[in-house]
Amino acid sequence: MAAGPPRTAHEENRRALWSWALYDWANSAFFTIILTFIFARYFSQSVVQDDVAGTNAWGNIVGVSGIVVALVAPVLGAIADQSGRRKPWLIAFTLLCVLGSGMLWFVEPGSGDLWFSAFWVSVGILGAECAFIFYNAMLPDLSSPSRLGRWSGWSWGLGYVGGVTCLVVALFGFIEGDTSWLGLDRDNLEHVRATFVLVALWYLLFSLPAFFFIPDQPSRGLSMGQAIRSGLAQLKDSLSKVRELGHILRFLVARMLYTDGLATIFTFGGVYAAGTFGMNQTQVLQFAIALNVTSGLGALGFAWVDDALGGRNTVLLSLVGLGTSALAILLVDSTLWFWIWGMVLGIFVGPLQSASRSYMARVVPADLQTQMFGLFAFSGKATAFAGPLLVGWVTVATGSQRWGMATILVFLAAGFLIMLTVPQASKVPHQQP
Repeated sequence: MAAGPPRTAHEENRRALWSWALYDWANSAFFTIILTFIFARYFSQSVVQDDVAGTNAWGNIVGVSGIVVALVAPVLGAIADQSGRRKPWLIAFTLLCVLGSGMLWFVEPGSGDLWFSAFWVSVGILGAECAFIFYNAMLPDLSSPSRLGRWSGWSWGLGYVGGVTCLVVALFGFIEGDTSWLGLDRDNLEHVRATFVLVALWYLLFSLPAFFFIPDQPSRGLSMGQAIRSGLAQLKDSLSKVRELGHILRFLVARMLYTDGLATIFTFGGVYAAGTFGMNQTQVLQFAIALNVTSGLGALGFAWVDDALGGRNTVLLSLVGLGTSALAILLVDSTLWFWIWGMVLGIFVGPLQSASRSYMARVVPADLQTQMFGLFAFSGKATAFAGPLLVGWVTVATGSQRWGMATILVFLAAGFLIMLTVPQASKVPHQQP
């Protein structure tokens, strides 16, 4: 690969950038309502009607969907790079998630619709995750290089705020609010199922600015068949020259490890809070909302730090903060200190995620952007099972949740050590085939 000219500063289209950032606000509703707080619990308790069997089935659905996303993401990215345009892919996968979310309205309590539920949740996950590949790949073309960290942080912060806002609307507008004016049958849990429709409408509504106002790359005039063949050839060529992209490979391995640790924190955080500190469902939900708020504030606040220090150094700083606060949480016995250190931990969650994206945006070769963000998605999903499995095994072996959760520190430390070998973006020549 020959070194090409570096990306130069250009005039930013603010309307396009704010439309791009707002998409994060839109997308987060699916992850907050469907995957984390409301449908996941509804599925276990009201569809399967058995907490153990429901948790196991839910884990399998999310795990298998994650594997599918990991396998198809790099291929989709390579095909999109060859076809040129990204917005048709973004729109198509967004609508796929909107459809999947809306169809969950038809999952009635006690119906035993496990396979129907699994299918539409999987459709939603595929749509939301794949849409994010093309969304992320748009950032380098929209933002000037000196402001990549800011826009990545601002959008990630908006995502957390959007997720929490949608959750508050769902809780107080539907689940706990007076929905008699909508004629919802509470005995059939229609007030809960209506939140899944809320997600579909929320995602669609706040995605519209991105659909209309973000400029797209020009089409290269290839048919779909030609784009697929060219994309697969491009992916094969990139993999054969992986040594020339070694800095990106090391970064993706580091991200794979620390993302496993981060995902495990969110997967088992509520379980740990309930089991070790005796927090009830309401208290766990309050903690989760507060954690998302501090994560959003961290992403917003560190956006300037990212541009000043670079994505690589911001990731390292975030990992230190995350590891320190996670260790403190494992050592304290007081619920008050659990809350305090939990909020500190949240501050570093957002910057870790947004700085990872901005680093990738800075170092990716210009004409491999979507493919590389496909690999970026792959690194977030490929070993997502490892953290939860290790926590479960160690917890059973030691009989202690604290020791089980301590394995998270291993993932964070391993990611930190590999990240130390990753060069700063300013020292990486921009390359093109």
